[in-house]
Amino acid sequence: MAESRYLLELTGVCKAFGGTRALHNVELQVEPAEVHALIGENGAGKSTLMKVLSGAYKADSGQIIFQGKPCSIDSPASGRQHGIAMIYQELTLAPHLSVEENLTLGMECTSFGFIRQQRDRILDALELLHHPDLPLREPVRNLPIGLQQVVEIARALISDAKVIIMDEPTSSLTAADTRALFEVIRRLKERGIAVIYISHFLEEVVEIADSYTVLRDGETVGSGPMASTDILRIINLMVGRTLTEMFPRADHDMGDVLLSVAGLDGTPIPRDVTFELHRGEILGIAGLVGAGRSETVRRIFGLDRATSGALTIGERCADLSRMRPSRALDMGIDFLSEDRKDEGLATRMTIAANATLSSLRRFAGLRGAGLLNLRKEKAAVAKWIDEMNIRCTGPDQTVADLSGGNQQKVALARMLEQGADVVLLDEPTRGVDVGSKVEIYRLIGRLAQQGRGIVFVSSYLPELLGVCDTLAVMHRGRMSEIKPVRDWTERDIMEVATSGT
Repeated sequence: MAESRYLLELTGVCKAFGGTRALHNVELQVEPAEVHALIGENGAGKSTLMKVLSGAYKADSGQIIFQGKPCSIDSPASGRQHGIAMIYQELTLAPHLSVEENLTLGMECTSFGFIRQQRDRILDALELLHHPDLPLREPVRNLPIGLQQVVEIARALISDAKVIIMDEPTSSLTAADTRALFEVIRRLKERGIAVIYISHFLEEVVEIADSYTVLRDGETVGSGPMASTDILRIINLMVGRTLTEMFPRADHDMGDVLLSVAGLDGTPIPRDVTFELHRGEILGIAGLVGAGRSETVRRIFGLDRATSGALTIGERCADLSRMRPSRALDMGIDFLSEDRKDEGLATRMTIAANATLSSLRRFAGLRGAGLLNLRKEKAAVAKWIDEMNIRCTGPDQTVADLSGGNQQKVALARMLEQGADVVLLDEPTRGVDVGSKVEIYRLIGRLAQQGRGIVFVSSYLPELLGVCDTLAVMHRGRMSEIKPVRDWTERDIMEVATSGT
């Protein structure tokens, strides 16, 4: 075989699950010491392809060529032995074990039955990552998420990885942690290590990647040097059509005050949050992680207990220290959690069951006290599947089998079916591909057109400025003055978020 310039090549890779084709003749080439972005919508086949490469799945056909030689990777252990390490979006650390134990887990060296320390290898890896003082005896659960990710990367280095796959590595990171991660990636390149970088944040991809491959519907539809393309071309490749608007806006008017929150306090945050939400208003809430954004909407909905505060919606009032989700739903307030897997959805249940969880009574006889009319329920859910373009086999498909973007659409369908006047959205586009994001933005605009009030919490400033009517910024539990989005810039937002002024 002629010597190749590529460290890794995948050719003609196919994979099917029953009658569902996940990958078809996929091609991927990665050079040594490069960052290669793997891009595509939810369900495009990115995760399946990386699981094939790392050994979690066995391809039906195709070939993996690593360092110029065909190889067979039939398990994650085999992948590590070849020098391929996978860092998943959901970190795979053992939280109760120490940093050192996590670093060598599954790679322990023994002598006469006793585990030998590997301090030299550990310190070399941590030195490369500029974290030589990481406390090795500390349980990893006590570390912030950014340092936990450093532990994952260090573990890959200790395994002598030549290719490190990072799946949505910044989805739970602060801006500062993201900058630190990018520095780590650049140092990995200096060591000759290749990084396959998967992310829905295309601005990050353009900044950090040297080259790219785009998947759509399980096939390779584009690849090349990152320097010769732009975000709009990548988006068009992803969705298979031209997107003229990233942040579509629906015409809507702000009406009377719909919701009033006064003196909302929590432990330790938020602190004395007071604001009004009007009919047809999309109110964005920005701020750093831990500033109190999510805590505010969770306490309004009653998921977390407030210490004090009052809420008024229409003619009804409530003591926020006694608020419960059932009471919030009864008052016409609904909530979409940023944690869709643990709080937003019952993933082992069907699409139909999830979409109607908050509104089952309207599908039951005897004014909600009788048996469910399953035919009526499925007909209603089929309408939402069609209207929201949920890619699935039908209402009876299990939610766990859907891609992340389609799972999020199911969670939103539940809110639409519930029909609440006030909608609290906590990071509704996290982990969602660009095409699905645009559809979610259109949906939010449609809710505003219907006269509903929307509170939109997000860490992604462009979408807040592009979608919302008004904006407030949280700093250490306190909310700034609410102003029209036209009066804010990203710099203004960051100044308030970091200094409070």
